[in-house]
Amino acid sequence: MEKVKIFGVEIDNVTFDEATEIVKDFFKENKLNTICTPNTEIVMAAKEDDSLRDLINKNDLVIPDGIGLIYGSRIGNKPLKERVTGFDLSIKILEIANKEGYSIFLLGGKEGIAQKAGENIVKQYPNIKLLGSHHGYFKGCHIGYNNHEEELKVLDEINELKPDIIFVGLGFPKQEIWISENKDRLNGNIIIGNGGTIDILSGSTNRAPEVFQRLGLEWFYRLVQEPSRIRRQIVLPKFILSVLFNKDIVE
Repeated sequence: MEKVKIFGVEIDNVTFDEATEIVKDFFKENKLNTICTPNTEIVMAAKEDDSLRDLINKNDLVIPDGIGLIYGSRIGNKPLKERVTGFDLSIKILEIANKEGYSIFLLGGKEGIAQKAGENIVKQYPNIKLLGSHHGYFKGCHIGYNNHEEELKVLDEINELKPDIIFVGLGFPKQEIWISENKDRLNGNIIIGNGGTIDILSGSTNRAPEVFQRLGLEWFYRLVQEPSRIRRQIVLPKFILSVLFNKDIVE
């Protein structure tokens, strides 16, 4: 699979349809496949953190979630084919699961959010087997508590239920750390760190309107909704300027 490397982060150069076919193959394998969904903010963080970069690169599928990555790859003359968002791929996973009767476990969000998301999933996708859910406020390796009894309890619960799919919505970089540290201790076919997807599926958070999605301006919509995000969003112009002045960082 062709990869585009940006600041050392290896992103799979796939279309949404190609990513979908890869996911279908994952279900046929007798192993847990990991999916990472980096956006511009995550790549910029990995630029400054070797361990985070290596953690991302070890995933089985790394999709270009952020529109900034698409623009940056074009400026660097190694264009990514298209943006593939973690939310859209997560929905495609649900559609496949509904068709094939696969099972799922949801991990993340505040108390009750994952449970509500699960209830909404089975309403829309009645053939999916919802095996369980757990909130994201437990002590584990993602917040410095390696092998804490709360984390071990979550792992035992998931492995006892044996889901085909695990959605992990702990936010960046907690979900990436948690998946990396525990992937060899979990059973299943697919585990994806998909940020706020569980919140959206629960109905507690709204996704940006479609016009913002098409224009790649979801970040702007979220900024208008939450002006406090300005400190996070400032990485977008920094990223583009970094690529403009040093195109060699795209390989």
